[in-house]
Amino acid sequence: MRPLQDVRIISLEQYGAGPFGTVHLADLGAEIIKIEDPRAGGDVGRYVPPYTEGEDSLFFETFNRNKKSLSLDLATRAGREVFEDLVRHGDAVYSNLRGDVPAKMRITYADLKHLNPAIVCCSLTGFGMTGPRAAEPGYDYILQGLAGWMELTGDPAGPPTKSGLSLVDYSGGFVAAIALLAALHAARRDGVGMDCDLSLYDTAISMLTYVGTWALNTGYRPARTPHSAHPSLVPFQNFAAKDGWLVVGCAKEKFWQRLAAILGPEFAEERYATFAQRRELAGELLPRLAEIFLTRTVAEWLAVLTPAGIPCGPVNDVTQALAEEHTAARGLIAETDHPRYGRLRQLASPVRVGAEPVEHRRAPQRGEHFEEVVGGLLGYSAERVDALTSAGAFGTPR
Repeated sequence: MRPLQDVRIISLEQYGAGPFGTVHLADLGAEIIKIEDPRAGGDVGRYVPPYTEGEDSLFFETFNRNKKSLSLDLATRAGREVFEDLVRHGDAVYSNLRGDVPAKMRITYADLKHLNPAIVCCSLTGFGMTGPRAAEPGYDYILQGLAGWMELTGDPAGPPTKSGLSLVDYSGGFVAAIALLAALHAARRDGVGMDCDLSLYDTAISMLTYVGTWALNTGYRPARTPHSAHPSLVPFQNFAAKDGWLVVGCAKEKFWQRLAAILGPEFAEERYATFAQRRELAGELLPRLAEIFLTRTVAEWLAVLTPAGIPCGPVNDVTQALAEEHTAARGLIAETDHPRYGRLRQLASPVRVGAEPVEHRRAPQRGEHFEEVVGGLLGYSAERVDALTSAGAFGTPR
């Protein structure tokens, strides 16, 4: 059995952050029943350009493999009836909606505990379910600006810059998955479920980590650094080589000593011996290092630095990163069969539990698991399905 094979999650998820959290649980064996609103055409992620045809998009495939889909209109009484039956058969209800929406939709623990006292209700929202911003929509780019990330990122002479990836969304998904598993453990132990109130805002603020600690306790004001340099460790940054860029990092004194031995005796001088001294002399030291790194290619530098045990690596583009030998060796490319795209390659989950290989299944077509969920799991008769269908539970009746 997969680690989470006995876990069933009823998910009202959409777009990126929410589905990113559950795709790792699905890879671990959890049954994710993805509720898609038929009035909206299902998850908006199905239509994200540029690589999309009809309701199939590579964006959607990325976040929804190994899941099941049921079209269900929760705005109808019949749709709500089906949803409540799913709650009775589930372990958790998961959503990523605006902070005031879970209460309006009646999907909090207080709303559902009469159906299943052990149900876990996990809500990942933009700003949380309390506080002055609770009713505001939250998106990754907005949160990167609001939480101070953009002001920290980019060249000192340039504008505030977002990360090249939606790291608030993805980190929020991981946070929600951790919270859900912790709550599920407690619910199975105690027989009582609970709410999990997670937010992208909380995630982004907490990920300021030591920079936030410095700012809270001293007069420290974070500032952008040239060449993506570490704020206090010198050298730890990008350096231009003859044909590209590489990162060299001396996070320990022994790494600097090894680097100095390669670069020449003048760098082994006592005045460069400590973190504090190198930081104080960065204006003098870093230009000298930059000149030296320009004398060789990236490959030539890596051939010298790597065997010496100095932390370093090339600044790859995405294609180069995916082609790295280590990417394949770690099994990070997952493959699925898709009726439109054929053999489809995507990134596997980094969450590894045990040695059993993960079998990947493509993302579901909208409503694909209707029979399995409604007839199989819930055991509805044909007559009841017809009645619910006529009442609009699964979308506008044909």
